[in-house]
Amino acid sequence: MAVQINPSILSADFARLSDEARAVRGADWLHVDVMDNHFVPNLTLGVPVVESLVKATDTPLDCHLMIEDPDRWAPQYAEAGAGSVTFHAEAAHAPVRLARELRRLGARASMALKPATPIEPFEDLLPELDMLLIMTVEPGFGGQAFLDIMLPKIRRTRELISRHNLPIWLQVDGGVSAATIERCAEAGADVFVAGSAVYGADDPAEAVRSLRAQAEGAIAAAPWACAH
Repeated sequence: MAVQINPSILSADFARLSDEARAVRGADWLHVDVMDNHFVPNLTLGVPVVESLVKATDTPLDCHLMIEDPDRWAPQYAEAGAGSVTFHAEAAHAPVRLARELRRLGARASMALKPATPIEPFEDLLPELDMLLIMTVEPGFGGQAFLDIMLPKIRRTRELISRHNLPIWLQVDGGVSAATIERCAEAGADVFVAGSAVYGADDPAEAVRSLRAQAEGAIAAAPWACAH
């Protein structure tokens, strides 16, 4: 399975976003956290910043929308040039229709789940998705400690993906670092969002390479990957 490392600009210097985007050479995606101060208690950025980032970097953008009414707003991020758009299951009114609209606009369709939201009720939706995001912290703030109790949920999600033989990426976001990435990979994740672990490092590009190596080693020995 191909490991992907997605640095989160939530931990970057917002006054130097174009420079910070270039600082993570070798990253697969640039993770953009969009918060509206309603769905989560924080406010970050929106479509105009995404449009500017698309022009400032060759790294594709992975937009995680922690917002109310993504059915209305998410397509605008695909139209702005985001390569992947993630909406929250807890906020979407018509997730299948929204996922199909995102794909129609040329973006990968992804659905995120808060820590307390189980994956099982959404099993029938899986064919409509390109990626699932399992939050390993409560969404809304960067720099939180990783929730180990999410590891069984990651395993169950990987089992569902494998059972249906679907090409869905499984992303984790929240507290991902050198101390936690191997546990996430062993449990079934293959896409890793890392904020402070990358942008808090002296050399962000080297941090990306190091995290990738750790995840690749863990996946190579993981039972779920060996079964493929």
